Amino acid sequence: MTLTASSGAGAYVGFKPHLRVEAVPGEAVYLISDQRVTALHGEHVERLAPLLDGTRRLESVLREAADLMPTEQAGRVVARLSQAGLLTEHAAGPAPGAAAEHAFWEAAGLSGPAAADRLRTSAVHVTAVGGADAGELRRAAEAAGLGTVPASDALAADLTLVHCEDYLDPALKSVDAEHRAAGRTWLPVRTGGAQTWIGPFFGAADGPCWYCLADRLWRGRPVEAHVQRMLHRSGPLPRPSCSLSAGRLAGLHLAVLEAVKWLGGHRRPGQRQLWTLNGLDLTGEHHPVQRRPQCAACGDTGLMRRQVGSPVALVPRPKRDLGNGGHRALSPEEMLERYGHLIDPVTGLVKEIRRDPRGPAFLNSFHAGSNPAAGAHGLTSLRAGLRGTSSGKGATPLQARVGALGEAMERHSGHLQGDEPIRRSSLRELGDEAVHPDDVQLYDPRQFRDRHRWNAEHSHFHHVTDPFDENAEIEWTPVWSLTSGRHRLLPTSLLYYGSGQLDAGRFCHANSNGTAAGGSLEDAVLQGFLELVERDAVALWWYNRTCQPGVDLDSFADTWVAELRSVHASLHREVWALDLTSDLGIPVFAALSRRVDKTAEDIVLGFGAHFDPRVALRRALAETNQLLPPVLDARPDGSGYALTDPETLSWMRTARADGRPHLLPDPAARAVRPADHPYVPRADLLEDVSAAGDIVARAGLELLVLDQTRPDVGLPVVRVIVPGLRPHWARFAPGRLFDAPVRLGRLAAPTRYEDLNPVPLFL
Repeated sequence: MTLTASSGAGAYVGFKPHLRVEAVPGEAVYLISDQRVTALHGEHVERLAPLLDGTRRLESVLREAADLMPTEQAGRVVARLSQAGLLTEHAAGPAPGAAAEHAFWEAAGLSGPAAADRLRTSAVHVTAVGGADAGELRRAAEAAGLGTVPASDALAADLTLVHCEDYLDPALKSVDAEHRAAGRTWLPVRTGGAQTWIGPFFGAADGPCWYCLADRLWRGRPVEAHVQRMLHRSGPLPRPSCSLSAGRLAGLHLAVLEAVKWLGGHRRPGQRQLWTLNGLDLTGEHHPVQRRPQCAACGDTGLMRRQVGSPVALVPRPKRDLGNGGHRALSPEEMLERYGHLIDPVTGLVKEIRRDPRGPAFLNSFHAGSNPAAGAHGLTSLRAGLRGTSSGKGATPLQARVGALGEAMERHSGHLQGDEPIRRSSLRELGDEAVHPDDVQLYDPRQFRDRHRWNAEHSHFHHVTDPFDENAEIEWTPVWSLTSGRHRLLPTSLLYYGSGQLDAGRFCHANSNGTAAGGSLEDAVLQGFLELVERDAVALWWYNRTCQPGVDLDSFADTWVAELRSVHASLHREVWALDLTSDLGIPVFAALSRRVDKTAEDIVLGFGAHFDPRVALRRALAETNQLLPPVLDARPDGSGYALTDPETLSWMRTARADGRPHLLPDPAARAVRPADHPYVPRADLLEDVSAAGDIVARAGLELLVLDQTRPDVGLPVVRVIVPGLRPHWARFAPGRLFDAPVRLGRLAAPTRYEDLNPVPLFL
């Protein structure tokens, strides 16, 4: 409340007690506190300041000031000081010994006497779960002057403090459920490790619950979760004791300090966060704890079912970022500002995004943790290849960081979480409502017959499933057809990672092909479609080993491309590009980089597709940068590769461009220039998506979309499927792989099955 001459009758008024008032005559009145210094200028303030020492009522201040300045002027100065939050009023002087306490509350923006009164009439209940000691925390609370109540009177407590050894202790489930049911607040505390954990305060109706936090914490412990699952155990693994009594006691008293502030009425955003204190270096951090709208305990578990079961509604979406990294709904800066909270070492879905330290910074290769799509068959099967992490690329570090975040969220959002719509039926029963998975996976019958030998020799990316049983009753999930405006059904295990436990897992394996994140749904759909176009064109080239025109890199007049070639040259590497554009008409390029100073050429490939050929080329070249670090330290004796995947290692150690003509520009073809791919810019992403739909329809195909956006993430993620388009893995069913190169004039006749490239693309 702002003080005026007509308010605060009978109240004492003065500068807030945490402020030290020092006047330098003729210069300023300085208000000095632990946090800041405020300088007040003007002769009226200088004359009035001695009267605002808290020993006078407002009317006395104005009366005594009358000898120094007009009463109205004094009133205006008092009002301005009050509006600035520098004054306080109280009914009487503070009780002996209470001045420091009142000063603390005033520094927090509260009325000192009122906060002290709230604290005196409050009580807490202290309890513990697991092997934690409630007595230590209770004694710390009582030492701070808090009243405590026994378990029998717990319902009368204003706050419950819960001491635990692990925030994932299953006993906290019942603690949270009981408090939510009663509308009561509780505060978890962990002091048994090298790091103290405090908070958040659970219980706010619009805030997160313990289940929301537990979901994020478990996602940060994938190895531990895997071990417990494989050993048929639940809950967290007990940790060895790791603490000092001094650190433990400090943590307990800090937890009590948080409780005291909350009981006194202090509210701040950090109380909804998890705070950690590192006992080794005394650094403290706040970690966001977000409410999960689909949480089974405090949210609506039907959100995903309704979302996936609804039509995918696309709307006009102006392009806000037209840089050469792509035409997007949001700029990289806007993306990081909006979704940067997803990055956190404790509660984040992404623990960190780090630059790959190998090689020049220009490579802009950033990683956001492991790629779950690369380890879909268990942690022990994950081999270090070029796709072992969720990574990002770009012409700038910011583009690459945002790309890494987006790819990590694609992987997270694509995991089966149990709230997706699932329908059990057989393909024969569903009829035309379903899409045959063979039209998406595209295995040849000969691959099925030879699958056991093949799978034993190749990475799981190229694994061949069992032949699909059309009579088997399996799980299906709806996808939306942008082509026909209706829902179709595909096997759930083909659409979501982590669904191998479903009974269709032996028939269908999910992969990342066509999965994309974006600043809007339209953005994500477009990027997912472009990835399908890119990989289809790559498959036509790679497995048929056709010679493709080279790209005249100089003709693009791109200074970033010129710098890239210079950086690669400094690494003893040569860079070139090929035009892979298929009958779909969207520019697709392959960029290649090889070593020229040793026998093994360590050939790295990158690919890019976009309506704008300049963007497509940049994407392809940026991908070579992204994938380059693992081979930079390779030595002439074949050692030094940061790779363990046998197929990738074999390629790096043995592949030479001179022995594979399809890797080099076709000497009989003119090098491609930008003008060879006429491009008319469109201002709206929806126009691009509509153009994509037209291309698909002309090819006699269908454009399907599954909205995988998670309510607690918010970042739009989709899986785009165009049955019939080829993935870049070894999928040899009849169709485009054999027919399109002939239509394009690349081959006079289809490649024989046995003459396809025997080297599966290892990316």
